[in-house]
Amino acid sequence: MDTQKEMIVGKVCEIYDKISRLGDLNPSKQVNNLFTQLVTICTSPCQLDVTQLSQEVKETIAKLIRLCGKAEGLLENHYSALIGSYENPLNHIKLFPYYSNYLKLSHLEFTMLTTHCTQVPAQLAFVGSGPLPLTSIMLATYFMRHTCFHNYDMDPSANAKAYDLISSDPDLSKRMFFHTTDIADVSNGLKEYNVVFLAALVGMDQKEKTEVINHLAKHMAPGAILLLRSAHGARAFLYPVVDPSDLKGFEVLSVFHPTDEVINSVIIARKHSVNQGLYSPVLSSKCHEIEGFNPLNHGNGMDELTVDEQA
Repeated sequence: MDTQKEMIVGKVCEIYDKISRLGDLNPSKQVNNLFTQLVTICTSPCQLDVTQLSQEVKETIAKLIRLCGKAEGLLENHYSALIGSYENPLNHIKLFPYYSNYLKLSHLEFTMLTTHCTQVPAQLAFVGSGPLPLTSIMLATYFMRHTCFHNYDMDPSANAKAYDLISSDPDLSKRMFFHTTDIADVSNGLKEYNVVFLAALVGMDQKEKTEVINHLAKHMAPGAILLLRSAHGARAFLYPVVDPSDLKGFEVLSVFHPTDEVINSVIIARKHSVNQGLYSPVLSSKCHEIEGFNPLNHGNGMDELTVDEQA
């Protein structure tokens, strides 16, 4: 391992030690500073393969990812309650400190979907939407203006907070639905969706993630698209990694690794069809809206990252 990689691993383990000693991961100056340091280190340019690290470091990574997940949930709870306290919550959604990152990621994911879908889906599922369903809100507001979003989360309080954010909006209140259930208990219902999003923190390790993916492979409609968030390089200290080889029952279409402030990698895969020759996804004219609306002022976000086309 070269000096830069050793430095990154050492700093990450040092920050993990500090975070693990905190009694409370709710947003505070100390918590925010530690996680800001962690994100800064993990997004620095470095070709680091976490699978090649020692077993001791791998165990630290697994524990750190769970702490990151817990802290992220508490951060979203805090800001969902804050934003939901306003009369028109969606007018204040930018209070969330990572709003711009989510907007950029949502733009990227929609652009990737347009490459592999025949039409904008009438409805889609988002698994693991949480108390602050920013991706669903942004996609519904800017990119999929006629799609219905079915958000799944196991936590009833998370769904209640999420619903409060959109309940006063005359458009989104009619197109966003929240289901309090474990996706493992949803079978036939999954066949209703042409597109399924799987949040990064659904399945906190490879075993849990593989179980969810296998369930989706069994019950999603043939030819439906699965969009997953993963992590690559040092970003794998923050989120679970999904290896394309784990996607049994799916054809991997694209893998996208960010090189800027965006943390999550994106994987697009298609559920195998009985007769794949008959399935030909095409984008409807609705999707041209992305050409005229670019909230990022970066041109096409696809130009800024590297896509590994595998299909």
